[in-house]
Amino acid sequence: MVAGNFKSGRSLRVLGIDPGSRATGYGVIDKVGNAITFVTCGVIRTSPQKEFPARLKEIYDGISEVIDKYQPGQAGIEDIFTAINPRSALKLGHARGVLILAAMQHGLPVREYTPSVVKQAVAGYGQAPKEQVQQMVRILLQLNASPSHDAADALAVAICHANHHNHLR
Repeated sequence: MVAGNFKSGRSLRVLGIDPGSRATGYGVIDKVGNAITFVTCGVIRTSPQKEFPARLKEIYDGISEVIDKYQPGQAGIEDIFTAINPRSALKLGHARGVLILAAMQHGLPVREYTPSVVKQAVAGYGQAPKEQVQQMVRILLQLNASPSHDAADALAVAICHANHHNHLR
């Protein structure tokens, strides 16, 4: 059951996205009441030998495939952190734009979350290291193994969004 509008007892399927121009993590969870359950996660990897515009299309096509297959009702995406390299920050911004556009073209409302808000939501500490976020995602979703860093970050965004959802209306 997929529902974009969440009411008590109904399922909310959330897509979380950790954007990257080389590796974009995605995670899908369901929330019913206060319970969250794992649906899927993975990483969309772009071909480094391709020109940047073609890699953006790979990102768009990859996230569109995830949305079509798992039918989330809402999406959360991690906001850009402060980058030292301006060129990297611009590429990340392009990737985020493509991901937001894909989600919105599929009819999903999209919310943005800073890395510190996401970390606070899953680890209780806004400066938590990636390994702690990865471990907390594994515990919260009762997974047998830890997902990759990119997928764990995306699942953390989905958890953050699901937990903030009632406060966003």
